Amino acid sequence: MVKLQTSKPLLVRRRTSWKWLIWAVVIILLVVIIAVVGISVYVGWSLTHPARKPVTTTPASVHLTYDNIQFMSRTRDVQLKGWFLPSATGKKDRTLIFADGYAQNRLQEELPALSLVKSLINDGYNVVMFDFRDCGKSGGTETTVGQLEQQDLLGAVDWVKQNHPSKVGLIGFSMGATTSLLAAADDPSIVGVIADSPFNNLLSYLKDNLSDWSHLPNFPFTPLILDIIPPLTGMHPEEVNALSAVDRIYPRPVLFIHSQTDKDIPYTNSETMWEKHKDRFQFWETTGVGHVGSYAKYKEMYTDKVERFFGALM
Repeated sequence: MVKLQTSKPLLVRRRTSWKWLIWAVVIILLVVIIAVVGISVYVGWSLTHPARKPVTTTPASVHLTYDNIQFMSRTRDVQLKGWFLPSATGKKDRTLIFADGYAQNRLQEELPALSLVKSLINDGYNVVMFDFRDCGKSGGTETTVGQLEQQDLLGAVDWVKQNHPSKVGLIGFSMGATTSLLAAADDPSIVGVIADSPFNNLLSYLKDNLSDWSHLPNFPFTPLILDIIPPLTGMHPEEVNALSAVDRIYPRPVLFIHSQTDKDIPYTNSETMWEKHKDRFQFWETTGVGHVGSYAKYKEMYTDKVERFFGALM
């Protein structure tokens, strides 16, 4: 019987082939890992460095007088720019500060803010409109989606106290609404807040929605991006927690405005905060509009609710 034997050169070739296959797999895995991490870094950086939206008009376009103002964030690290618009009735004892949304500027054009401001000025309110850090004409090179923006808003409160002493209320939209809640929780001098379409917890919101914004699969990108953001940018989403902050606002009043058909930030974000203190908080639940779309559709009702809310406080 003849015994067949595999030649040594053939065994060597097979071992060499397996080694090359293993190396090829390792290299492919490394390339994939590097690509995933690189994409995650890019998304995290983009989230905190959105393109600036230019301030393209002034209150003069709607026949309002105004002063250009500038002030420091309460953290003293960024100079912010905006407008002070005096009451048309001569009243000086009540001021409303507007807080715009993520990647917006003081104009909040989707509202549009100047239209609402004109009504409030004619009703006897002073109004401050300004750009958050890294937005519009303000200084700064990074957006933190509420974490440091609350200090910017408190800087605007400080400016009012120093230059036009009066009662102060806040009106915020989207990120600005959440920021207004955080600021009011830290400053008891703020008499009340209107929060239009806020998110209640940034970390939870990003976990649920970051994949829609980034157009990337939730796994592995969302957890990786959320792990990368703090060391990359210094932003800590867990610190932007309005659901906890509203307990420190109470018993001061809050009016939540949110559309049932908001696809960007579900109305349940406002609902959960309102439910914590229904005896002092109000919730106007609209429908048939998208994110921050309630004023555009229900202009007269919206304006009336704002004026009634602050009229009872100031």
